[in-house]
Amino acid sequence: MLNHVAEGVLTHESEFIQTQATVVQGRDGVLLVDPGITRAEMADLAHDLRELGRPVVAAFSTHPDWDHVLWHPDLGDAPRYGTARGAASIREVLSMADWKEQIAEGLPPEYADDIPMELLGHITGLPEGTTHLPWDGPAVRILEHRAHAPGHAALLVEGSGVLVAGDMLSDILMPFLDLQADDPIGDYLAALDLFESVADDVAAVVPGHGSVGGAGELRPRIAQDRAYVEALRDGRTPDDSRIGPSAPLDWLVDVHDWQVQAIAERR
Repeated sequence: MLNHVAEGVLTHESEFIQTQATVVQGRDGVLLVDPGITRAEMADLAHDLRELGRPVVAAFSTHPDWDHVLWHPDLGDAPRYGTARGAASIREVLSMADWKEQIAEGLPPEYADDIPMELLGHITGLPEGTTHLPWDGPAVRILEHRAHAPGHAALLVEGSGVLVAGDMLSDILMPFLDLQADDPIGDYLAALDLFESVADDVAAVVPGHGSVGGAGELRPRIAQDRAYVEALRDGRTPDDSRIGPSAPLDWLVDVHDWQVQAIAERR
């Protein structure tokens, strides 16, 4: 089911960690961002778009994690874009002979049999420095940064003020740092600063996982994520409900503990 977010912008929510796909309506079709998880869900999404008479004419992957570079044949063969660095990262994975086995190790077992791998990662990297998505629709600004994953980018749909945040600004997941990066703490804080710099232009925020937030939720989400990352940096225990006794997902505490250990070892 498609959910209305703002004028010309819809979302489709997956059962898997509330994964959000975003649809932006253009002149002759739609831009589809991070289309979803399972074959059934993506086929349903394709059906809903056909019912609207809106084919997919462009797509974008916010970053190269497996759950953001999936595709389904029913969605068509529109160009699937990402940042140059993000596309290079997933190409490197796909160049390995055992890439399917490597990705399979991280798939949620309850969904693994229904996750399409055939078209995973077929991403075209946009030239370095590209500021707007090349498509025949509303202006979509690319906000590239280094937090969470190589070549991560958020998209700002300028006419409607929708910020498609990728795997950041979630109400259910605390920040997941790219612990392979040279400066995971600094990268994350810089990305949050980038989001704050456009906050006056944002009417809604769509996280990669979690609930869509209205205009008044962007700055509180930035502040909550910044407090978490600064606590990791300073060796303090974050005061964050996403990792507390009422955490929405029980495994988040394990991820948090792993991040604490990794940052402590760097320190």
